[in-house]
Amino acid sequence: MSETTLTQPKVGIVSLGCPKALVDSERIVTRLRAEGYQIAADYKGADLVLVNTCGFLDSARAESLDAIGEAINENGKVIVTGCLGAEANVITERHPGVLAVTGPHQYEQVMDAVHTHLPAPDHRFVSLVPESGFRLTPRHYAYLKISEGCNNRCSFCIIPSLRGDLVSRRIDAVLREAEQLVKAGVKELLVISQDTSAYGLDVRYAPYKWRDKERQTRFKDLCEGLGELGVWTRLHYVYPYPHVDDVMPMMADGRILPYLDIPFQHSSPNVLKAMRRPANIDKTADRIAKWRSEVPELVLRSSFIVGFPGETEEDFEHLLGWLKETKIERAGCFKYENVTGAASALLPNHVPEDVKEERWHRFMAVQTEIADARARAQVGKTIDVIIDEVDEDGAVGRSKADAPEIDGSVFLEDTDVKPGDIVKAKVHAGEQVDLWATVIR
Repeated sequence: MSETTLTQPKVGIVSLGCPKALVDSERIVTRLRAEGYQIAADYKGADLVLVNTCGFLDSARAESLDAIGEAINENGKVIVTGCLGAEANVITERHPGVLAVTGPHQYEQVMDAVHTHLPAPDHRFVSLVPESGFRLTPRHYAYLKISEGCNNRCSFCIIPSLRGDLVSRRIDAVLREAEQLVKAGVKELLVISQDTSAYGLDVRYAPYKWRDKERQTRFKDLCEGLGELGVWTRLHYVYPYPHVDDVMPMMADGRILPYLDIPFQHSSPNVLKAMRRPANIDKTADRIAKWRSEVPELVLRSSFIVGFPGETEEDFEHLLGWLKETKIERAGCFKYENVTGAASALLPNHVPEDVKEERWHRFMAVQTEIADARARAQVGKTIDVIIDEVDEDGAVGRSKADAPEIDGSVFLEDTDVKPGDIVKAKVHAGEQVDLWATVIR
């Protein structure tokens, strides 16, 4: 039989949730392709559909259940994995027709389920699988997951019950993966985990060799290694522990992007205590001020929750004042919602929905002022821009201050660039998180 007549079973993928779940989907796709499966572009072209779910918020759970239902209606043969898969009964009660349910990052169980319901072909195409694996992001950037799970027990979060406690990957394995990604053309690495600053704590910072040098499985050594690769490295989900100070010199000299994604969630000590999060917020503000003095170009991204149970007007005013003091340039704000299984659902003094809504608007008004001021301050400056998209009208890219999907964009009229290029451009206008600039030739 010639190679052109070989039949390759086709699997459709629906990936929901955060970048960490996207990495799980990428690993599953890589395994599938290595075993000779094709990835279908739509339901009708698939022999089986795999739905990677999210279960963090009730709204995300509802979206996942709807996506499973859609896949069943459109295709009929559905395997479910991901965070909501940790609660198999929730899925099977709503959709008893699913073929199998597995939890998050259970790659072997996923493949076993696929093999059961859609046997692998006799041939393999391992040689056709790129060394860096298959990715669901554009060619020029990639998410680099350094650990699974989390040791924190925030009262509003059920991630530890879904994904377990912290399990750090060996530092040599992480750095080898990063190196392979760079060889494959990646220009920007986005480091992700549930708690990036806690990296290596569970393995007592075990040392391993990479590039003939022993490196400990810890945050500082990881950043030093990634800083040797000569690409943009962006740090996400970093808690403001004291040892984060160690990365500031690397940001100052350009080895690591001057960008930190820190999920503060609130600033009021009372609310933080109810959230079961570190409440020493004054020291955090001082630490941010120190960072900014050492790295003037530093940009902070964060997420905040308004309307948490027990949040008073005084607590909320504290948050607005802290936001103005620290000048968090990139901030997402969420109105508190109960999560099934989260301890916060049992707290007293839940905030009415209309109060949550009003506080959300006030928060966003302050955040818009901060973002606007920074954007205007960029006018006249020359910045580096990584190109994401190009069409007949121009190009859209991002500055070092902007992560894909969640932050701002830089708009260029120039069409003589391509995705993945990093160009210098002069900013001539700015509004909120977006900039308009001209490429310097």
